[in-house]
Amino acid sequence: MIAEIYRNMLSAKSVIRETFAYGSMRAEEIGYENVFDYSLGNPSVPAPEKLTKRLISLLETKSPAELHGYSPTLGNQEVREAVAKSLSDRFHMDYKTEHIFMTSGAASSIAHALRAVTVPGDTVLTFAPYFPEYQPYVTLAGLNLKIVPPDLARFQIDFKMMEDMLTEDVAAVLINTPNNPSGTAYTTETLEHMAKILHEKEAEYGHDIYVISDEPYREIIFAGTDSPYPASIYDKTITCYSFSKSLSIPGERLGYVAVAPSCPDAGLLIDMCGQISRGIGHNCPSSLIQMAVKDVLYDTADLSVYETNMNLLYEKLTELGFTCVKPQGTFYMFPKALEEDAGAFCRKAREHDLLLVPGDTFGCPGYFRISYCVETEKVKRSLPAFEKLADRYR
Repeated sequence: MIAEIYRNMLSAKSVIRETFAYGSMRAEEIGYENVFDYSLGNPSVPAPEKLTKRLISLLETKSPAELHGYSPTLGNQEVREAVAKSLSDRFHMDYKTEHIFMTSGAASSIAHALRAVTVPGDTVLTFAPYFPEYQPYVTLAGLNLKIVPPDLARFQIDFKMMEDMLTEDVAAVLINTPNNPSGTAYTTETLEHMAKILHEKEAEYGHDIYVISDEPYREIIFAGTDSPYPASIYDKTITCYSFSKSLSIPGERLGYVAVAPSCPDAGLLIDMCGQISRGIGHNCPSSLIQMAVKDVLYDTADLSVYETNMNLLYEKLTELGFTCVKPQGTFYMFPKALEEDAGAFCRKAREHDLLLVPGDTFGCPGYFRISYCVETEKVKRSLPAFEKLADRYR
C-alpha cells in the first residue's frame, strides 16, 4: 500500500518552492534580470577561492578511492578533530573529536539530534516564527511539535508563553538563531533566561530537556549584534550546523552535529548518531567535501553583501511605512504585510514581479519573508517595485 502520510503531503507543497518555481517560469518570459525573486534562501556569493583551490588540489593529488570512497560512519576522523578544534578556539569550550558527527547538512543534523534525545510520542517545543520544515522533521520522527507564539515586538522569546507550554512531555526545545525568517539573533539575556527556565523545569519534572540549536546562519551576523553561542550557555545543547551559508555551498550538503562537552553522555550521543544513520539513510556525507572543508574552517565566503542588502531594503521599506524588526543577521527580513492576508499581499506583489513569501507557514500570519541573497544591483532596481506595491495601499 502507498504510505498515505506522504501522499497527503503532496497537497501541502512548500510555498517557498512554489514561489521560486513561478519565478523561474516568469524569468523565461521577461528575463531573469527583471524578476525580483526574494523567495529562496540560496546564497548569492561565490564560495571562498581557498576552498575552490583546495578542491582542485585534492582532485589532482589524492587517489580516487580516498576522494570518492565511503567515509567512516561518524565522519572523517581528521575532519571531526579539526571541527572540534575550531569550535573550541572560537567559543572557548573543550570540544573533542568524540563530540562531533559529520552530516549531510543541517537538516540531517536535526534529524539525528531529534532521534538521539527523544522517543516517539515526546513533544518538541519551538518558537514562531520558525522554519516550516520543522513540521515534517519533527512529526515524521513520531514526535509532536508545539509552537510558542511569537514576540512580535522583537522576535525574541515570549517567556510567559514558553513556561505555560513547557509541559512534562517536552523532551527538547528546538531553536534557530540567527533566525529564519526574522533575521533576529537571540541575545545573551534571552538565552540565559531560557536556560534558567529549562533548568527549573528539569528539576520539576525529573528528566533532561535538551536544546537542539539549528545554526546554519551563525556567521551571518551584522555589526553590533549580541549573538552568543547557545552551547556555551546551556549545558545540554546539541548544535546542528551546515556549511551551506557560511561557505556558499548548499548543494554540497555538509554539516555536523556537535554535542556540548558539558552535556552528560556527550560521546554516547555521538556514537548513537552513527546508529541512527542506519535507520534514516543519512550515511557517510561526501568524503571529498569533508576533506576540502577541513582546511577552511576559519574562513567564510564574503558575507558582507547581505548586510548591505539588508540596509537598502530596511531603509526603503520603513520609509514606505512598513513595520519591520531590523534583522541582526541571516539574509532574511520579515516585515508586516500592508493587509491582514499576507497571501493576498504577496499575490499583489507578483504583479510587480516581486516574489515574496507569506508568513503563515512560518507561524506568523500577516507577515512576509524577503530572502535578500541576491545581487545588490538587483536589490536597488527592485526598490521602485516596492514603492508601486506600497502605493496600492495608500
